[in-house]
Amino acid sequence: MQRVLTVLIVLALVLGAVAYAAFHEVYWEGFQVSHLAIRSRYVHAKLALTLVAPPQGGAGRPLLVFMHGRGGNQNSELNHRLFTALEKLGKQAPDIAFPDGGEHSYWHDRTGGNWGSYVLREVIPDAIRRLDANPRKLAIGGISMGGFGAYDLAMKDPGRFCAIGGHSAAIWPAAADTAPGAFDDAADFDRNDVIGYAATHRDPFGKAWLWLDGGNRDPFHPYDEQFAHELGIRLHVWSGGHNSRYWSAHYGDYLRFYTQAFPHCGR
Repeated sequence: MQRVLTVLIVLALVLGAVAYAAFHEVYWEGFQVSHLAIRSRYVHAKLALTLVAPPQGGAGRPLLVFMHGRGGNQNSELNHRLFTALEKLGKQAPDIAFPDGGEHSYWHDRTGGNWGSYVLREVIPDAIRRLDANPRKLAIGGISMGGFGAYDLAMKDPGRFCAIGGHSAAIWPAAADTAPGAFDDAADFDRNDVIGYAATHRDPFGKAWLWLDGGNRDPFHPYDEQFAHELGIRLHVWSGGHNSRYWSAHYGDYLRFYTQAFPHCGR
């Protein structure tokens, strides 16, 4: 009997460890932070997803999907400054989903995996279900590679997002200008040319609130300026470069933009 009990305890610990690896929760600055994984049929890989809910709970909250930059991961933006900015929002703080986009997916469907479909058809529905977030109040944004991805995904799914944000967005005006690995080839770039899309479509993102920002020493500054011009919006420019020091200094600005947009969803 003792031996059976010991085996059962060991088995429970093993199963518990497996469950913890798949889904576990911690609390950071009072916010509930959940770590889980999605077995993506679009990327054919097991990909991490981090969800953040306010201390009062995530039910009924708007959802912000926030995507990392090249070389980052689903936890790249989890730091004290982010949670301080969220705390200042009080009861207006949204739920946030931080997906894993790999090393340099650039968040679009391509030869190495359908990363855009993974976000639209797997990450967002799963985040809404787990957080019980409001499916009618969605925003999407990101940093660098993720900033490009936010506009690209909104271009592919018109009307789904009520706010779109690019923070130091990694955007280029031509295939010849792009960084190695950002696109498969010129045809892949053309399918995801957000500047070209904005230039050739009237009200390219409908009623969505739009945001672009970047540091005054950011190498993407001229391209983001061009994109902002085509969108008919102002590029917010602060002192800084293309780095985490710049981004973490402006979490509050980013979150205020999304929070101000959410009440206008569906109008």
